Amino acid sequence: MIRLLSLALLLAFWQGAALFSDPRRLPGPLPVFEAIAHEAESGALFTNLAATLARVAAAFLLAMSLGAALGYAMGRRRALDRLFDPWLVILLNLPALVVIVLAYLWAGLTEAAAVGAVALNKLPNAIVVMREGARALDHELDEMAEVFRLRPAARLRHIVLPQLAPYIAAATRSGLSLVWKIVLVVELIGRSNGVGFEINMAFQLFDVRLLLAYAIPFVLLMLAVETLLVQPFERHVSRWRRRPARGQGLA
Repeated sequence: MIRLLSLALLLAFWQGAALFSDPRRLPGPLPVFEAIAHEAESGALFTNLAATLARVAAAFLLAMSLGAALGYAMGRRRALDRLFDPWLVILLNLPALVVIVLAYLWAGLTEAAAVGAVALNKLPNAIVVMREGARALDHELDEMAEVFRLRPAARLRHIVLPQLAPYIAAATRSGLSLVWKIVLVVELIGRSNGVGFEINMAFQLFDVRLLLAYAIPFVLLMLAVETLLVQPFERHVSRWRRRPARGQGLA
């Protein structure tokens, strides 16, 4: 309810600002919604949203899988951490635009180059979060696993993953917010479809109405993913932290 009220206030502020602005620079909500309806009727909106979402999903899964594995290894092995930490610092500070341009120059204007560039920009973020999670693992639980001679699969499922789950949730939230923004830049520079491509076309035509017509549905879609998928997952993996210990409150 509070979120709906917040969105209503945002719409009211937008409408008020549009009344005192040039319609070509800041159109009101109604013209933008009409443009959204027109793009949806033609099918272009859904086609471009699907293309962008496919790139977001591919880049996110690639970066999270590699980042989780590398981050865990670096957090558990000091030698690996010392070896790859300079690489990690370089990737963290390398501008996303440089990575994107180099990927297109080296691999061409291909889908693989676009997804790879986005994944490489997300990768260091995932590594850092998962490395901190691996460093925070309880050593006493590791000793217990050794005593009971748990198999690697059982240790991963019952000891490692429950402790890493909050860090995975944090990497997921920060990663999605980063990936979808970079995907738009990748599409703007070197793809022939997607939300970023349409935003670039609107910019060249100085059509703010069309620009917002593609930006707003994509933002709402990402907000839905955050609300319906990421936040419930984060609450689920952190539920054990809110459980009272046995005997608590007993007198």
